Amino acid sequence: MSLMLVFAAVLAIGAVAFFVGRQRALVQDDGKVKPHSRAHYHGWWAFLLATMPALLLLIVWGVGSNVYLQEHIKSQLPMQTADSPIASEKLAASLTTSLANGLRRLDPQTAANPPASFAELQPQLAARGVALAPDTQDYMIPIAVDANRMQDRLSLIGAILILAVSIGGATLGVSHVQVRARARNNVEKLVLWGLLGASTIAILTTIGIILSLLFQTINFFERVPLTNFFFGTVWDPRFAAAGSGGSEGQFGLIPLLAGTLYIALVAMLVAVPVGLMSAVYMAEYASPRVRAVVKPALELLAGIPTIVYGIFALVTLGPFLRDLSAALAGGTGFIQAQSVFTAGLVMGVMLIPVVSSLSDDIITAVPRAMRDGSLGLGATRSETIKRVILPAALPGIVGAILLTASRAIGETMIVVLAAGVAANLTANPFEAMTTITVKIVNQLTGDLEFNSPQTLVAFALGITLFALTLVMNIFALYIVRKYREQYE
Repeated sequence: MSLMLVFAAVLAIGAVAFFVGRQRALVQDDGKVKPHSRAHYHGWWAFLLATMPALLLLIVWGVGSNVYLQEHIKSQLPMQTADSPIASEKLAASLTTSLANGLRRLDPQTAANPPASFAELQPQLAARGVALAPDTQDYMIPIAVDANRMQDRLSLIGAILILAVSIGGATLGVSHVQVRARARNNVEKLVLWGLLGASTIAILTTIGIILSLLFQTINFFERVPLTNFFFGTVWDPRFAAAGSGGSEGQFGLIPLLAGTLYIALVAMLVAVPVGLMSAVYMAEYASPRVRAVVKPALELLAGIPTIVYGIFALVTLGPFLRDLSAALAGGTGFIQAQSVFTAGLVMGVMLIPVVSSLSDDIITAVPRAMRDGSLGLGATRSETIKRVILPAALPGIVGAILLTASRAIGETMIVVLAAGVAANLTANPFEAMTTITVKIVNQLTGDLEFNSPQTLVAFALGITLFALTLVMNIFALYIVRKYREQYE
């Protein structure tokens, strides 16, 4: 039985438990004794007892059976040596698992008794849309068949246990329905634990991301000195500079960091003023009819994929700026088709709806009484906006700007197409530069070997980017708190 069928069966049992428990609570409420909880709380408690333990067992059984199956496959494989067609036991197990999954695409009779030769089996798999690596060996076929049988047995046993737990929980929940039973307290307590679990998952996910980056980063810095990475001005991960000795001098962060901040700064100079003024106009000056047209039109920009912005910059805006500068200079243009200015301009246009939409909602949320009070004291509308509304909305506006900056720093596709991939270090905004995110993609594209500095440097770049955004968040929080204290 598949996991989806078991999941659906557990939900069905929970639904039945809910309606039975609720109906039983209604029947017991004869008006003589005041009930502790309303009837639907009894139904929800029966539903939770029927579903939560069963779903937890479903997750544990699914993960555990998968781990057991992998170990079972490894135990059936012959010893892999350097002379074997596949020297790695992990790779052999992965190929066998892929073969087992492919056999399930065939009809049951062929899947149970496949050809003994992979050369004979491969056309049948290809006819069902299954593409396997040519390194798959003949001895993997009986192991894959046995693995499928083992998986079917584990799935059947798991389904029986999970359904038994679900039925048992439903029976227990319905039997606990009493007039003075504290079903409401139980449900609220379980909801509280659920919310705590969701928060814990978010925190653990963040910690897991940091640790996954940190371990590989430490491995990288064991091969490349810290000073060469953080203070190096040369980015050449494939070839070392002449006379540098090995990998020294080729992983300089400075050009990438400068390009990231430079392009983000140009984008913010475009997005923040235009977006903020648009928000002020829509919130304070525009009529409802104009607002109903302008706001959706601005938000349409947010729905355009970033690759479309990048193509627009590469095909239209970049060549236009290059030709325009050439015409103004009377010769060779001073603006390159791929430049910091082009990427920042296009990225700023992309980020305008982020600033305008968030700032508009924040400004609109300022209490009407503050506007009326300011106007009643004789202030003009512009003075009210400048001295009352914007200071009151400043914490939210700073949050919107921070979100915009994070989007700008993390953007990749626009930078690749509009600014190029050259790791230059220049102050000229009309020349090409690149960012940290672009180089992370470059270093993790292709054949990956996590034992070379050329690949491990991507993790060092990633944790640097994480630290950069963390510092930005702390700084923005400091500004918001400081101003809020002054305003209050």
